[in-house]
Amino acid sequence: MNLADARQCLRGNRFTVLGRAGMDFYADPPDTPIPEASSFVSHLGGSAANIAVQLVKLGSEARLLSCLSDDAVGRFCLARLAHYGVGSDHIRMVGAGLRTSLAVVETRWENCQSVIYRNGAADFALTVDDVAKVDFRGDAALVITGTALAETGSRMATMAALARARAAGLVTVIDIDHRPYSWQSEDEARLVNLAAARACDIVVGNDVEFGLLAGRAEDGLAMARSLVAQGIALAVYKMGERGAVSITSEAELRTGIYTTDALKPTGAGDAFLGGLLAALAGGHDLREAVLRGSAAAAITVSRVGCAPAMPSATELETFLASTPEPACS
Repeated sequence: MNLADARQCLRGNRFTVLGRAGMDFYADPPDTPIPEASSFVSHLGGSAANIAVQLVKLGSEARLLSCLSDDAVGRFCLARLAHYGVGSDHIRMVGAGLRTSLAVVETRWENCQSVIYRNGAADFALTVDDVAKVDFRGDAALVITGTALAETGSRMATMAALARARAAGLVTVIDIDHRPYSWQSEDEARLVNLAAARACDIVVGNDVEFGLLAGRAEDGLAMARSLVAQGIALAVYKMGERGAVSITSEAELRTGIYTTDALKPTGAGDAFLGGLLAALAGGHDLREAVLRGSAAAAITVSRVGCAPAMPSATELETFLASTPEPACS
């Protein structure tokens, strides 16, 4: 599938997002280090859930394919997903001591600490049988996050979902989203994520993550170009403050990032991907879509939380109308 075909398919504007949802505890008030906090505020988090929330806030339809623990924390996440309008028909509640992810996070830019509890993670309970129950007809895209590939059973389910989605004619998207603590080794992470990337039409990651796929940090951009040469429609190579390189078979596009009064670094990548896909689904060209993703990320890091910090369509338009377009570094 080339980018033109992918953009046309995305116009269907309905997404299934596979991966984790979790509960985030933010030390309160902002700028408070965790050891000094006497109170915390709770929000929905988890990379896949955040992406789904951003899609919905920008006018897309999205549902989450995952597992949550059948306890108060899992039900908190289920309730927050419903609050944001994210579909939950394909979330299975699980017991047997499995637990929904919990993150304890600081709202500060410098030395921001995030402590994530994922022992016996419920989302890793996703199975091939769960995927077999999903009717992908009518969807525009399947979005996966690399975290779902870190455990054997969930990995098999994720690869099965990619195969079924591709067979149904969907655009397949991966946010590499590498979390080293989830993997047995870097070699395992490299091989598994590379296989998944090659099964996708759109691959999004930062310079470190593409470096992981390449096996050497300095070869990340070359790896992104190689994936496109091998047939994927789009690779987005993010470089933090230096912007991004978006690579297709026709051209390479360099874009900058929007500056903002950032409170914390978390949530930027999830907002970027949700903003990018919603923009492509809305008919924007690639350059506009990448910039809209960057704007969504800038807004998100200026607010507390991840899911609640994602901008609405109105907020995004207001930001874009009042903020100069970023220059490339």
